[in-house]
Amino acid sequence: MTARTTPDPQRERPGRIMSHEMAEQPAVLRRLMDTGGPRIREVAEQVAARAPRFVLLTARGTSDNAALYAKYLLEIRRGLPCGLTSMSTTTAYGARPDLRDVLVVTVSQSGGSPDLVASTRAAREAGAVTLAVTNNPDSALAAVSEFHIDIMAGPEKALPATKTYTASLLALYLFVEGLAGGDGGAALPLPELAADLLARQSEIRALAARYRFAERMVITSRGYGYPTAKEAALKLMETSYIPALSYSGADLLHGPLAMVDNISPVIAVVTAGRGGEALQPVLDRLRGRGADLVVVGPRAQVDQASAGFVLPTDDVPEELQPVLEIIPLQLLAYEITIARGQDPDAPRALAKVTETH
Repeated sequence: MTARTTPDPQRERPGRIMSHEMAEQPAVLRRLMDTGGPRIREVAEQVAARAPRFVLLTARGTSDNAALYAKYLLEIRRGLPCGLTSMSTTTAYGARPDLRDVLVVTVSQSGGSPDLVASTRAAREAGAVTLAVTNNPDSALAAVSEFHIDIMAGPEKALPATKTYTASLLALYLFVEGLAGGDGGAALPLPELAADLLARQSEIRALAARYRFAERMVITSRGYGYPTAKEAALKLMETSYIPALSYSGADLLHGPLAMVDNISPVIAVVTAGRGGEALQPVLDRLRGRGADLVVVGPRAQVDQASAGFVLPTDDVPEELQPVLEIIPLQLLAYEITIARGQDPDAPRALAKVTETH
């Protein structure tokens, strides 16, 4: 007679994998700073010696939002013009542009998607300096790239990427600072601040209850916060299936503002700094339209909104705030999904490695 086993309620709990991996983020950030930092600086020094004049960033999904963050860093902090790659120009159309003096940075959690590998290989053949930023140093992408940075996030089993996103942001920040010989010391407080944010999950749970029945959400920001808005929208859509539209605050005013009413929530990611200052006219317009405005950012901005979540922005440089901004929004996507009776660990129609060509 076969013995019956008692189901483990923790093992069966919806969202347990995503929850566990979100909770790992402080340790991942600390490990990347302590162990990965020296290797990242070494790679940055070698790339800087090649004196690239232009940067192309290649990625998809969550990694594409990390690449967009790198675009802001490289253009603002290093003065390097950047573009986001259209991979189909090489993989589907067979174009072979002259990429001499160009740095091509490919960001990918798995490093396994065929189009990322093919476009990186083509870029290297076209004369580019190629750098892969992945969570898998044994991946095909790492193998075809001249340089590689391991984000050291450990295995990520949940379909919604969380710890690999924040690790990618930090790795890219350390790389960009390393291009000018910096050690990225300003990032040292991030692990502790990330732990503090995760400890405030009950605040997010209350916010999720407010929006569990939302039929649509708009997420906006400017500057360094814009990649956060895009990543938050992606997390909401892939976990809760709520259509979430992300816009730069400037783009929101160019037409999409017309769809904003007092029913559909608007989440504004307000970075303390120039990006937040540039977003202020947009916030004024949203309040003027009676929008249900949620602010993730400094207390002064949260106090003027319908609801919000206060971020610890004191003494955190504007360019590093995205590493913290996304954490409450990951939690929000998780809590809304749980409140709607769904499992964020198993979004429908998704696979961990998306193989595009």
